Amino acid sequence: MPLPFLRKFAPLLASTALCFSAAQAAVPSGAQKPGTITASAPLAAALSLPGAGHALRITYLSTNGITGKGLVPVTAEIILPPGPAPQGGWPIVAWAHGTVGVDDSCAPSLNPYNDRNSTYLSTWMKRGFAIVATDYQGLGGPGTHAYLDTRVEAYSVLDSIRAALANVPDLQNKIMIVGQSQGGGAAVATAAYAPTYAPELDIRGTVATGAPYVTPELLGDLLKNAAQPDAGYSPLVDYVLYLATGLAGHDPHFRPEEAFTSKALPLYRKAAHECLTSLSQQTQAAGLTLHNTLQPTFLKAISPALKGMEFPTLKLAQPLFTGTGTEDRDVPPALQLGLVKAACAAGSLVQAHLYKGLNHSETVNGSLADSAIFTNEVMTGQPVPPQCNPVPQQ
Repeated sequence: MPLPFLRKFAPLLASTALCFSAAQAAVPSGAQKPGTITASAPLAAALSLPGAGHALRITYLSTNGITGKGLVPVTAEIILPPGPAPQGGWPIVAWAHGTVGVDDSCAPSLNPYNDRNSTYLSTWMKRGFAIVATDYQGLGGPGTHAYLDTRVEAYSVLDSIRAALANVPDLQNKIMIVGQSQGGGAAVATAAYAPTYAPELDIRGTVATGAPYVTPELLGDLLKNAAQPDAGYSPLVDYVLYLATGLAGHDPHFRPEEAFTSKALPLYRKAAHECLTSLSQQTQAAGLTLHNTLQPTFLKAISPALKGMEFPTLKLAQPLFTGTGTEDRDVPPALQLGLVKAACAAGSLVQAHLYKGLNHSETVNGSLADSAIFTNEVMTGQPVPPQCNPVPQQ
C-alpha cells in the first residue's frame, strides 16, 4: 500500500486496532454513536473491484434495526476509485447487496464479487463514485441476519455512509442509494428511513433493480399461482427458507413446523448455515417446490417477518429509478410493479423501466445505460421524467 495512503489513514487505522473478532464480540462502552468505526483494515485486493484505488473493510456501530434501539457492530467495505479525488471529494454509491444467505461466512466483505456485481459496481466507480457497501446487521457480526427486514437494512446502509463520511478522507456528502434484489428493497427502505433517521445525509436519488414489494395479498396470490402441484423448482423456495431462518433468530414464538412440510424442514434447518448457491443446489436436489415445501399455515406462521418487510413510507424525498426484467423468476414482475404502483400513488417521483426478455440477474447490468441518465439528472439537479406505467423495452 502506498505510503501516502498509510499516512492519510493512520489516525483511522490506529484508532481501530482491535481485531474484527474482538470488535464484533461486544460493543465498546462510552459515548459511542451510530456510524462510529470500531475496527478497520485494508481490504484484500481479491475482494475489491478491478482497477480500484484504496479500499478498507470496516466494522462500525449501527442502531439495532430489530429492536430500534441500542448499538450493534456491522461490517462493510469502502472502495475508492483510482487516482486523485475530484474537488470536494468522491460522491458515494451506497451499495445494498442482494441475497447471499444469513450465515456470517456469506458476508460480501468476506467474499470476492461475482462477475455481474463486479461489472456493475466497477461501472459506477468509473462514473466517479466511491463504493460504500454494508454487509447488513447479522452478516459478519453478532446475531442472526433478519433477512428482508427493511429497518435492519436501512439502518445498516445509513450508518455505513455515516462511518465512511466521518472517517475516510476524500469523500463528499452526495449520495446515490443503489441496490439489487434484496438490496433493491433495502435501497428503497434506506430512502424511506433517511429523512427521519439520517437527515444530515445528502441523498440525491435511489436506483433499485429486482426490488421486492411484498404485501400479504400480493404474496398470497403469488404463492397460490406458483405452488401448483405441477410447478417445478422456484428460487422463492430458498428465499422463504431464509426468511423463516431470519425470523427464528429473534422471535422465540416462531414454529417452523407451522410454515414448512416435513419434506422441507431438513433444508430449513440447513439454511442458517448455507450460502445461496449451496442452498439452491440442495433444495433442487431434494426436489423441493413451493407446493411440497409450504404448509397451508405458512403465511400465518411467517406474518411477523412480513411485517418487518413493510416500508415506513413510500413517499420518498428523492427520485426513484426501478429496473424490472420481464423474465424475472426470483422476484416476479408483479411484485416489482406493485412497488412502482404504490410509490407513485404515495406521491414519489418514480422512473420505472421494464426490460423485455431479461431475467433477474441480467437486468442489473441491462439497466446501466438508463441509470446513467437518471443519475446525471439527480446529481446535477435536472428534472427527472416520471414513468409510472413502463412498457417493455429491448
